[in-house]
Amino acid sequence: MNPIMEIDEVAKAIRWQADHAMNNGARCTGRVVRGQLALLDGATAVGARIAAWPGKPLEDALPLRLAGGFHHLVLTGADVRLGAVYRGEVTDQAEVDALVLAVTRDHDAALLPWLDGPPQTNEAGRSASIMAGLLWLAQRLGPRFELNELGASAGVNTMMERFFFDLGGTQGGPPDSPMRIVPEWRGPPPPEGAVEIIAIKGCDRAPVSLADPDAALRLKAYVWAEVTARIGRIDAAIALAAQQAPDVAQMDAADFVDARLAAEQADDSTRVVFHSIVWQYLPPETRARIEAAMAAAGARADARRRLAWVMLETNRETFRHELTVRYWPGCEAPVLLGTAHAHGAWVEWFG
Repeated sequence: MNPIMEIDEVAKAIRWQADHAMNNGARCTGRVVRGQLALLDGATAVGARIAAWPGKPLEDALPLRLAGGFHHLVLTGADVRLGAVYRGEVTDQAEVDALVLAVTRDHDAALLPWLDGPPQTNEAGRSASIMAGLLWLAQRLGPRFELNELGASAGVNTMMERFFFDLGGTQGGPPDSPMRIVPEWRGPPPPEGAVEIIAIKGCDRAPVSLADPDAALRLKAYVWAEVTARIGRIDAAIALAAQQAPDVAQMDAADFVDARLAAEQADDSTRVVFHSIVWQYLPPETRARIEAAMAAAGARADARRRLAWVMLETNRETFRHELTVRYWPGCEAPVLLGTAHAHGAWVEWFG
């Protein structure tokens, strides 16, 4: 690709991500993201690398990778200058741009590794949509579910059987749980009923241990600084993991799906593969393997050993985060059940 075209695509991604943050309650983080435009002259190693980004910068979440690095500097106290931006004390974009450039120059080597992989936000708020999908499925397939999460990161959402949910008035889970998932609910509530999670596990290429303080701090760094409720949910996840660690295998997503679909399944249960804001990060060949494996397993499913696929993923044309569900036997085509805020602040339920 022409270098000028590369820079233009990166600039578009930065502007889009900045606008997205600002329109979703994170104006301060949006200013820091927009400040990355000041780096595209290549005067720093970080700037040179993002300016020549070889992939698709928006799909690769390039602006959010670096945003995590900036927030981490503040959280660790390594450089607190951007703290004034996160607190809303500095709002002039030119001043923010200058701060972003200065911080990058001073921490060029430390920031570079943040570009190596996508953000691992592992947002518990997304479980609201997944649980709503399970309630919908329970009306059709029965209440017993074996859950398998792709891209589980630290495994926060593989502990959802221990979360308390209030989804538009439909409640479930332990009332005394430190993890309280109570999004703004738009539309009718999901159906009431039992959801029995008989087993739950996940996979990730690079799992994060919530027992490791440095790893937990890295997760917090990817959270938009001013959205303190999300940071509180990470603290709640750490508390739950201390009681019982989540079951997350270090595996490729397609290998994990193959292994789980080949495993013995309990009688009168629905095996569920689920994921949230993960699909875009998987290579095309991995997606194709998973789709083929699910189709083959769906053809084998029967009334006693059922299969479902629940996903909360970004529609790349509309950029809406859509909750879709498929199940076998009976409903091979995806059903759109709703849309949701990227971090679970609200859910719009269609049912």
